[in-house]
Amino acid sequence: MADLFDSRPDPAPAPGMPRREGPRPLADRLRPRRLGDVVGQDHVLGPEGPLGRMIASGRPSSIVLWGPPGVGKTTIARLLAAETDLAFVQISAIFTGVAELKKIFEAARLRHANGRGTLLFVDEIHRFNKAQQDGFLPYMEDGTVVLVGATTENPSFELNAALLSRAQVLVLHRLDNAALAQLVDRAEAELARPLPLTPEARARLITLADGDGRAALNLVEQVADHDGPPLDPAALDARVTRRAALYDKAGEGHYNLISALHKAVRGSDPDAALYWFARMLEGGEDPRYLARRITRMAIEDIGLADPDAQAFCLGAWQTYERLGSPEGELALAQAVLYLALAPKSNAAYQALSAARRAARRTGSRPPPNHILNAPTRLMREQGYGAGYVYDHETEEGFSGQDYFPAGMPRESFYVPKGRGREAELKEALVRLSRLRDSLGAGETE
Repeated sequence: MADLFDSRPDPAPAPGMPRREGPRPLADRLRPRRLGDVVGQDHVLGPEGPLGRMIASGRPSSIVLWGPPGVGKTTIARLLAAETDLAFVQISAIFTGVAELKKIFEAARLRHANGRGTLLFVDEIHRFNKAQQDGFLPYMEDGTVVLVGATTENPSFELNAALLSRAQVLVLHRLDNAALAQLVDRAEAELARPLPLTPEARARLITLADGDGRAALNLVEQVADHDGPPLDPAALDARVTRRAALYDKAGEGHYNLISALHKAVRGSDPDAALYWFARMLEGGEDPRYLARRITRMAIEDIGLADPDAQAFCLGAWQTYERLGSPEGELALAQAVLYLALAPKSNAAYQALSAARRAARRTGSRPPPNHILNAPTRLMREQGYGAGYVYDHETEEGFSGQDYFPAGMPRESFYVPKGRGREAELKEALVRLSRLRDSLGAGETE
């Protein structure tokens, strides 16, 4: 039986015959040949950008390229090596172990001894653990390698401080529509024919690429061989394989989107809030996580300005548990809209924070004797409960006694915002404060 995994090289072509190459993806055929051809990253590659200045100086240094997929991280690293005359070595943190790294460092050391440097490109560098990341440091410090790491994750969270202190982090942006349109133009030039798309479908194709240059060129390949009438947007959608939206439920994208949802609710923008809620659902977020965070928004940002908001969110959460997806998601969407339109107050949130700071500052001071229970004779002899006034027996239902620890000045923690139901609470607080003053606040028998 023939070996299905035969690793022997294909036979060389006969003398004088051209070597035949397999088909190459359009994205590979259009890979830029110089840094000036890279689109959408002028803030990094321009004359005043960090890489532009680095190349002009002829002194490349270690960098970390942080950005979403398809924006040119690998291409920039390869062209940087070419333009600074460094040997280019590419590895992936997913597939490279300690043994391979030792061989790479040894080869780079020999190359360095012979007068040539090495640009070591590490894709998905955040996948290396702390010990592996530390292993790069001595080779970066003595110039054996110029490290170029690529990551889609926030380096602040994923890379060691020691490594970050020796490498400059450069942020690459998702490609805007103008940059993607440039790539489509180049693809048409490479194919030597216009794409069979209506102007509206061409714009739709750029939208479907979602800021990813590689995805844009893959979409071009899917429609380039169409030989019928130009495709309109609906026909384009039916023909191409859509790229999944970028959303890492355990990474920075997750936290960025929930932050956007929370701030849109706080900012009383129901449309933006619903958009971010939908983005998270489309990205595959667990609706139960959203239910919990929505309830937190009711507590933190609406509070007593609308006490019904908390109950509304809990009801929506319970409805989701009863109905499941997708019907139950509508209940959560209604909660998002309710919160966005509700009056806002973080007075209770601020009050609790202030009270906890006071509790830490004042330590273990006991309650004043007059509000302590006295179930035994000894406790009564010690003055427990002496002078306590039962508020219900007063004319106003309010005694005005001091309930803070003895010797602790009275503090005001809760300051209602005066919006929604808190307007009533603010009036009540003012009335009680005046009544306390008239009764001689803070004086106890």
